Formats: sequence, C-alpha cells, structure tokens
Amino acid sequence: MLFRRIFALIVLSYSVFSFALTPTAEQLEQFQKLPKAQQEALAKQYGIDISSLNLDEESKKGEKNVKSSMLPRDEDDENETEKDPFDPTVEPLKPFGYKLFSGIPSTFMPPEDASVPDDYILGRGDTVAITLYGKESNSHMLEIDSEGRIAIPKFSPVQVAGLSYAEFKSLIKNKVAAEAIGLSVFVAMAELRAVQVLVVGEVYQPGSYTLSPLSSVTHALFASGGISEIASLRNIQVKRSGQTVATLDLYDLLLNGDRSGDISLRSGDVVFVPSAGPQVTVEGAVKREAIFELTEQDTKDDLVNMFGGFKDNAYIKRVQVQRVQNGHRSVAVSADFSDPDDLFKPKGGDKVFVQSVNDVVVDSVTLLGAVARPGIYQWQSGLDISDIVHDLKSDLLPQADYHYGLVVREKSMSGDIEVIQFSFVDALKNKNVVLEKNDKIYVFSRFKFKQEEEQALAKLALTEEQIFQQEKVKLWHLFEYQEFKKKTLSFEEALEKSIEKQKEREKQRTKRGQKQEEEDEPGEFATFSRDKLLMHLLPKLEFQASATARKATYEVLGEVRFPGVYPLATGSTVADAISAAGGLLESAHPELAELASLSPENGQFNYASIQLDSDEGLNYKLDSKDVLNILKQPNWQKGYKVHLKGEVRFPGTYTVSRGESLDELLKRAGGLSEYAEPKAAIYTRESIKEQEETRLLKLSDELRKDIASRSFQKSIGMNTSIAYEDMKNLLDDLANVESIGRLVIDLPAILSNQENLVLQDGDTLYVPGKQDAISVIGEVNYASSHLYKKGVTIDDYLALSGGTKDRAKEEQIYVIKANGAVFIPQSSSWFAVNNKNQLEAGDTIVVPMDASHMDNLTLWNTATQIFYQLGVGVAAVSGI
Repeated sequence: MLFRRIFALIVLSYSVFSFALTPTAEQLEQFQKLPKAQQEALAKQYGIDISSLNLDEESKKGEKNVKSSMLPRDEDDENETEKDPFDPTVEPLKPFGYKLFSGIPSTFMPPEDASVPDDYILGRGDTVAITLYGKESNSHMLEIDSEGRIAIPKFSPVQVAGLSYAEFKSLIKNKVAAEAIGLSVFVAMAELRAVQVLVVGEVYQPGSYTLSPLSSVTHALFASGGISEIASLRNIQVKRSGQTVATLDLYDLLLNGDRSGDISLRSGDVVFVPSAGPQVTVEGAVKREAIFELTEQDTKDDLVNMFGGFKDNAYIKRVQVQRVQNGHRSVAVSADFSDPDDLFKPKGGDKVFVQSVNDVVVDSVTLLGAVARPGIYQWQSGLDISDIVHDLKSDLLPQADYHYGLVVREKSMSGDIEVIQFSFVDALKNKNVVLEKNDKIYVFSRFKFKQEEEQALAKLALTEEQIFQQEKVKLWHLFEYQEFKKKTLSFEEALEKSIEKQKEREKQRTKRGQKQEEEDEPGEFATFSRDKLLMHLLPKLEFQASATARKATYEVLGEVRFPGVYPLATGSTVADAISAAGGLLESAHPELAELASLSPENGQFNYASIQLDSDEGLNYKLDSKDVLNILKQPNWQKGYKVHLKGEVRFPGTYTVSRGESLDELLKRAGGLSEYAEPKAAIYTRESIKEQEETRLLKLSDELRKDIASRSFQKSIGMNTSIAYEDMKNLLDDLANVESIGRLVIDLPAILSNQENLVLQDGDTLYVPGKQDAISVIGEVNYASSHLYKKGVTIDDYLALSGGTKDRAKEEQIYVIKANGAVFIPQSSSWFAVNNKNQLEAGDTIVVPMDASHMDNLTLWNTATQIFYQLGVGVAAVSGI
C-alpha cells in the first residue's frame, strides 16, 4: 500500500497541481524500483503516461547515486602506478582476504529482478501479484498487511506471513480451487519488502542499512563499504534478538567456496565484525605469501591450506618458524611439514619462512659438451659411460672428439675434484668407466676455432634437423652457464629466437656473398672446444692446490693439434697427454719428445727424452706441472706456394722446395714469353706486406699525435690552424692505404745469374708485357701519359704535360722506375738497384707539392710522398 500511496501522490501532483508541483526525485526513485509489470499496471489504472515522468533519467541518477554510495574504500588503488622492476624496496606482506572488498560492491548485491527462492519467508510489506483466469480474468497486486494477511477480492482473507514462498503458492492455489469454480490462479512475488540491518564493528561505514530480503551477510558487508584493516575474517557474527544465530568464516568462502555460513538476513539483524584474532606471517617458497588469521582449532594442515600449498622447489623438511617467546622473537621451531606426525601447531605472532631446495641435483650424472642430448641423467649403482652414450654417431654431435673425454668427480666434502680421462671408443668397447654420483662428463669438439668447425660441418651437408640440434645443444649450455639469466625468456623461447636470428644471419650472409659472418670475431673459440670447456675447470684445479696437494695439471707444447694446459687425470701417461692435445701433427717427430719435470726438492726442471715409438715411452707416467714438448722433424717444411703471373710461358701456382731460387722456378715455368718486359717485373712478398702494415699503423699513430699537438697549439693562440675536415681526410686516406708488400728486384740480373733471390711461401711474381709509355703525375698542369721516345728528357715530358704548377717543388722531382726503383735526377743518386740515370719505357715522373702552399699543414708533405709511392705501386699491380 506504501507504493500505491506514493503513486497516488504523483498522480495528484500531475492532475491537480501540475503547474505548481512536481514529484521529488525520491518519489520517482521509489516508483522506479517497482517491477516493470507493476509500473505499467498502476499507470494504466490511474491513466498516467509513464514516458512523461522522465523515469529513464531519474533511473540513471538513481543508479549513479547507488553506485557512488557503495564505492570501495581504497579508491586510491586505482591511481597507483606500476612498481618499477628495478626498485630494490620490498613491499610488506598484506593480510589475506581483504582484497575481496576492494572491488565494486554493487556487483555483489542481489538484483531487483532476481527470482525468489521457494524457501523465502513472506512477511509484512511484501507485495504479491495474483492473476485469476478462466470464466473471468483479473489481476491483483496485494500487499501483506500489518496482521500478516492478504485479502483477494471476492475471497476470504488468508494468513500468509511466516509461510515460505512454496507454501504460499500451494495455499493460494488450494484456496481458489476450493472457493471458486472454473477459475485458475497464477501467483508471483511483485515486490519484496526491505529489511533493516545494523552493521557494526570493524567495517568501513558502520550503520543501519536497508537491504533486499534476499541479502546475505556478505551483501551487508559490501553495503557498508567493506571491512577495516584490523577486522576479523574468521569470526563475523550475526545476532538476532540478542542471540548469535550464525558465525561466518570468510576463509571457508575464499579457500573452499563454502557459503554455508553466509546466511540470509532478516529485518532487525545485527552483523558484528570483531577485530582480527591471532595472525601468522608466511613467506618463501609457498604459493600464496600473506598474513593469515588463526583460530584456536587451526592445525598445520589448515595453515598449508591457507597459503595454497608449497611450491615445487620448497624444502619442507625443515621450515623455519620465528616465534615470540618471553618477550623476544627467536627461531624456536623447525617444523617438518613432510611428516604427518609432526606436532607443530601455528601460534599468533609466528613468522613462517619456507626455503627453496638447493639447485644442485643429487644422485645424478651430468652430460656436457658435443653431445646430442646434454643434461642431467639418473645415477644408479654400476652405471657406466656406455649406459649414457650408447652409439657414437647418434648420441654425439658430428664434431665430437671420440678419443678424448673427461669425467670430473668430487672427491671430498669440501668440493675438491679429480679428473678421469677416457676414450669413447674404448669406453663403449670395454665398459671400463664406472660412474659415481654427481659425476660430470665432458665431451670435446675436434676443432679449436668456431670458423673451422663451421666450415667442416658445412662440408658434411647436415640436415635441417641436425642444424637445429646443433643450435639447441649450444643454447642449453649457455642456459646452464647463466648466460640467459638476465632475460625473462624461457629456454624454449630463447631457442626459437636464436634459430630465427641464425636464419636472418644466413640471409644477410647470402646477400653479402660472404662465407663468414661479419659479426663473428676472428679466432673465436668453438663452443665445445677444449679452451671453452676447460675454462672453468682449470682454475678450480689450481685453486685447490696446496702444500700437501700439488696442482693437478700438465702442459703439452710443440707439434700437436691443441697445445695448452690440461687436467692431470689419475694415472695420466704420455699417450694420454697426446690424446688430450688432439694427437700429433704431420710435422711431429715420430720417435722423440722431451719431458720437463719439476723437482719438488729444489724447484728445478729436470729434462728427459721420451721415445714415442716405444711402449715404455708412451706409458711414462706424468706428474704435476710436467711439460711435454713434441719435437718437430728436422728440415720439416710444408710445401711453399709461389705464384707466377703475366708474361710467363706457363703461369700458375707452383710448389717449391726450401731454398729454391726464382731463376730455377722460372726455368721450370718455361721462362718468359717473347712479349715480357723483365725490367718492369713486380715482385710481392707476404712478410714485407706485414712489415708495411706495421709501419702504416705506426705512421698513423704519429700523425694523430702530431695533429693533437697542433690542435693544442691552436688552443693557446699559435697560428697553426688545421681544419677538422683536413685532419679527418688525412687519417682516412692513410687508413685506406693497402699494403702491397712489393720487393724491388732486377729481374734481368736474376735471369743472368748476376743476382740470386731465394723464394718464400706466398711470393708472387708479375711480369708485364712490353712498355711504351711514360707517365707524369703530381703538380703539373695536365697529368697524363706519353709515348716513350728515346733521348727525350724529363723536362721535355714535363713540358708535354703543360709544365709545373706554382706550388710544385721542382728540386725534388723524382722518377719511379718500372721495376719500383726511385731516383732524383738532380742528385743523380739512386734509392734502389739501378745505376743509370736515364728514362725508360714504363717509368713514372712524380712532381711533389711545395709544403709552403699547404696552409701550415706541413705533415702533408710526408703523407703525399707516401701516398705517391704506394699509390703508384697499387696502380702498377692493379691488374694482378
């Protein structure tokens, strides 16, 4: 009847005082809360157009007001910025469960149009809709009066307050069937009464709240804005008529989804939230770190349920518990959560810290290096190398060294290690390498450098699967050595990313037409080379050496594939040392080696000869710090390669013997052709090229220092200005100069046996054809080449080139002969082999620049002469 009176007031306002009165927002809000069908029925009964009431806008305002009254208390959380990952501060733990009330409470309130459950108890103020149909039809909206009754028109009143909704429907149907003939009835709840609930204690906004009769305890808590920071989640009480009728433990709801304690509220109920009880802090390797509230009945298992259980790496046999005793905090308890009979019981104030297990895997063996499936394998008594590596081709990578492997074994509690050397071929055949717990097996590559290993693998034409396996194994080792620790990628993600990067590099390499990637460092060690895998092992052996335990290493020098320092295995022999160093080279002396042993008495090395062709010599036992030197065969040499190009009867690359001369080689090559010009022969040598490169680097450093000195003089006011671009261009030009390694020779004298030239590896002889021109370069008006004419002087050729420029230094004009010799005509002094001051075909006349025309940049004078001489050489051999 309340809403009917409200609506009558609204109608009266519109019909009588339509120009003076308008319904208030509160009245429209109450009307808006009515079900849609009831709004339409009342509007039709009183002849009112609902659209004229602007209910939509009022509804939005009402919704906004409802939401604003129920905003979560921690509004500031929405404005919190994301924590900096590099911030070293650690946020304190927060009590568990309080985030439940940080959401929007309106989402947890029962909707107005929710279906009414059959166990709902009707009471005063509820409105029911009764529809009669049959021989006549009628709809009635009836409110339960203050006596708990409803009166259906033409029917006797009936007492319904206190009945359940199911009982009420059954009662009405039976009543209509008994008192009327030909009528049927449909019963529905039209509007539920509001209940007044008092929420007190540790809540955000204590007070009296009007709620839906379908509301439970949690709805009341949300309506009050949630609980405070010191509220109890374990002992929320519902008091009715002075008695506690229910106790809600929110942990049952949050941890187990149990809502049995979340009872429906009645008008007049009091929801009391006391302060929190005893609390325990849980940190470490658990799934949920937080502060938890305890009850007197909570046990060890209940606590585990609170923090969600242990992480997989948790060490639960000895959990640290700090407990307050006698006014002090101490580690008073060490609980064993793996033992169900452990009597640990959590108490208020406890701090529980669960540590992680050690990363060291016990009772296992580890396989490292050039293997197809590296990793950790289960150890069992009697385990042999052959049980881990069954087949050399399928279990090892193609680059694996079958003849040298190491087992690294811990020999003491302090972590000292010893090394056992073995051969995979022998181990698979004889099964003589028995493994112990925590052994590490090292498998090495047959190559030292990455470049040569990749070239060898490329020749094997590996399948795509084998290439993928190579990359996977390398990444596994990088992961084990913590190379990826700074990244957040998993191993699989890192592997996929590396493969993609490798494919991209292959594309770039194909575009450049290069076989070797530009980013690879020259001389970079192969991933599984001895240098890489022994990098961490040798320092450990050195560190554990002491006065009573000598350093367990030895050194191999000379003609072996991999000279260096190696771990001294138990019972290592000379033969083992040779295997460790990759075997003998072709140049090694097959019978003789030298062994230097350090005497512990006087600290001096004693030298002994070892016979490599005898069992006694190969089985000679090595000792700490021994040095085995594999000698080279006397007069051993590799075949020297010398290149003959140009006007030679049979040009090409020749293999020469040590001490062979150029004239002997030319005889083997059939001599010079009839078109050869021996005076203009160009001869280059690798050793001279290296010397030139060294001199250029030294000159570059000197020029940089000179430029820096001149820049300093400028800064103190001296007139020695040098433009930055000039300095940069000068240094760039010098850096771009390529060393030729030219050796000036007199080939006619060599052919006539007047001179002798002994060949070296890599030498190149280029014999050009007949020359018929003289070139003029430098400070002339027109640098050009002219046809050679006998008797024409230098001045004549300068005149043919337009004469010299003003800045030419005429007194230092010089001539570069076709064979590379240089002479200054004015002084008649030679700087090379010839002694005739006359021009010949193929000569070059050079006119240098006067330094006084260089804007005080006197260092250009030196650089110009260098560039001329080297530039002419480059131009002369550009056709080689």
